[in-house]
This record gives sequence, C-alpha cells and structure tokens, in this order.
Amino acid sequence: MASRPEPSRARRVLAPLVAVVALLVIWEALVDVGVIPSFMLPAPSQVVMALAEDAPLLLEHSLVTLGEAAAGLAGGVALGFAFALLMDRFETFYLAFEPLMTISQTIPTIAIAPLLVLWLGYGALPKVVLVIVTTFFPVTVSLASGFRSVDPDVVDLMRTMNASRWQIFRYAKLPAAADQFFSGLKISATYAIVGAVIAEWLGGSVGLGVYMTRVRKSFSYDRLFASIIIISILSLGLMKLVELAQRAGMPWKRAERNKNER
Repeated sequence: MASRPEPSRARRVLAPLVAVVALLVIWEALVDVGVIPSFMLPAPSQVVMALAEDAPLLLEHSLVTLGEAAAGLAGGVALGFAFALLMDRFETFYLAFEPLMTISQTIPTIAIAPLLVLWLGYGALPKVVLVIVTTFFPVTVSLASGFRSVDPDVVDLMRTMNASRWQIFRYAKLPAAADQFFSGLKISATYAIVGAVIAEWLGGSVGLGVYMTRVRKSFSYDRLFASIIIISILSLGLMKLVELAQRAGMPWKRAERNKNER
C-alpha cells in the first residue's frame, strides 16, 4: 500500500485557515438572517467590535491573568521537576506518590478554587497556587516517564566508565526525557491560563476571569466571546513559547529534521 505524501507547508496553513473563515462566514450569516438570535450568540462582527471597544480594559485584565499563569507555570514546572527527580531516585517515593498524583487529577479544579480563596484570600496567591496544582501533574508524569525510558545498557556502560550519578543524569536521562518533558509542558501551558481564569471567577478585582464574570452578569455576550478569544490567544502564545524553548533545548531534533528533509 502506497504511503500518503506529506502535505506541503502552504497546504498545512491554508487548510485550517479556509475552514475557520468558512465557519465565521456561516456564523455571521446565520445571525444576520435571524436564524440564531444575536442575544444568544453574537455575530463575529459584534465580537470584533467588542474587542476594539474594550481593548484597553482587556489588555489590563490580560496582563494580570498572564502574570498569574506564568508564575504558577514556573512554580508547577519547578515542583514537578523536583518530584520527578525524587521519583526517579527513590523507588519507594515513586510507589507512594504516583497513585496519589493520579487521584489528585480526578478532583475538579473548580472545586479546589473556593478552598484556596478561603485559605489564602482574594489576592494573586490563590490564583498562582491553583495554577501550580493544575500544571504540576503533566510535567511530573512526563519527566518521570522520560527518566525511566533511558536504555539500561547506556546507564550500565556509563557506570563501567566511572560516570558519576550527575553525569548519568546529565548525559543520559535528561536528553532521553526532554521530548516527553516538552510534551507535558505544552499541556501545562494551556492549563495555566485556564486555571488562572477559573480562580479569578471566584474572587478578585482584576483579571480575565473577573472581566468574564462582570460581562456575563450584564448579559454582554459579545464581550464574553471577546474574552474567550483573548484566553485562546494567550494559551496559544504560551504553547508557541514552549515550542521555541524546545527547539533551543533540543538542537539534535532540528538536525534530524533537516537531515530527513534533504
């Protein structure tokens, strides 16, 4: 069976772009002709107008949410890295905490947020802590799995060459786990913005979650959709930053890709 040819870069860009444009045109037409009432689902043109009108206010709220998400993501990565190291170093630690971390992911984020607000107040701290809790799991699991994916023969060979534990980690385990780590980090990057917004829903005076709560109560659904677009843009932006960091941190992947394209 012949393999399917790889699509060109232009096709990969144009295909989703055309699909999005077609969806927006159909959406606009359905609202304009009255099939869908605008108070239930605002037209794309109304959402764009809301974006333009509230641009300064949305920028102010977005910067706060982005700061909380970035601080929480950094904390989640640091904590996840530490836990992954301990899980790799101590088998008992791995056996004790691996099921507990899995169980923690069955608890809805929306259920944790009110408790954090109650314990830590209405400032930025509960938002950052919730983002840490949300982003911690993907990083920890991906790193721990990556550390365990190292070829045992490579580790044994390095030990016969009197390599230290740090050298084995630096030159064998860390490169082996890098690919899975960045995959987990991409997931955590999307969780970071959403986690910050959820925490802002339940308390605070500034942030996209607060903005969404206010416009929802005033039935300004065009502004609600505008805030959703901003949240998506911020999440995609963080994911793009992770991709850039992956390219910088894994130069051998870029070399392999360039070799295959020749």
